[in-house]
Amino acid sequence: MGSTKRIIRRSLLFPTVLLTALLGLLATLLAPAAGAEPERSWPRGPNVFQGWAFDTCKAPPLSTLQAWKETKYRGIGIYFGGRGRACPTQPNLSADWVRSADRAGWRMLPLYVGSQAPCVVNKNKRKVTIRGNAEQVGASEGQDAVQRAKALGIAPGSALYLDMEAYSLRNTSCTSKTLGYIRAWNRETRRMGYVPGFYSSADSGVRHMERARQAGARDLPSVMWFARWHSKPNLYGEPELSRQAWRPHLRIHQYAGNVAESHGGRRLIIDRNQVDAPVAVIQ
Repeated sequence: MGSTKRIIRRSLLFPTVLLTALLGLLATLLAPAAGAEPERSWPRGPNVFQGWAFDTCKAPPLSTLQAWKETKYRGIGIYFGGRGRACPTQPNLSADWVRSADRAGWRMLPLYVGSQAPCVVNKNKRKVTIRGNAEQVGASEGQDAVQRAKALGIAPGSALYLDMEAYSLRNTSCTSKTLGYIRAWNRETRRMGYVPGFYSSADSGVRHMERARQAGARDLPSVMWFARWHSKPNLYGEPELSRQAWRPHLRIHQYAGNVAESHGGRRLIIDRNQVDAPVAVIQ
């Protein structure tokens, strides 16, 4: 009789234990994971480009792009806006230039050089650091980036890359303010239908974003463009980024900078990039 009671108790307990285990598993699956990937809410499918790209301070004449057509490069970074641009005057960059370059088969990576970190390393950038409320500045400059992109025919669904030059990670007040600016810029561009990307040096801004991701921060960049010069192209072996983060198709490696190349009789000073990431959608 006693053994019969034990069997009955076990029979009654088994469904309860099973249900508890299933509910626990469901809660684990539905809970947001720490260090989860940044948001990827894209209104329309972005154009993903896989290949080689260069960026240069000023958008070159279309004749230069034609002369470079037989090179390995099929992508080009264009500095389309921001108070921190090294080349604020862009005599060639216009909506017509963008459309013509797109029709010629060039994939564009739009770069916005806005306000810089208060602890920026480059002395020339210290006159354009974040002033006032970082979140308000970031949101305002995010709106400016979208307006400038639209004026060039760069449509929603495009990636826009915020260029944040190298800065010190030792100054916690500076990094906090910089992160607030970046997150606000991302929120605003994302809200207006664009894909926020981020460019910085691997050992400063990119390391900072990875730490923020691991800490569970929201509103981080959707795409990571990291500069590590004097190295072989390596999209998914960057030591400052988790191998599982910012993938698939969410990375650009700038592996060389300020190098001279000549093709078809046209010479440019460029940075070299390997790309597996969203580019501009041209209207």
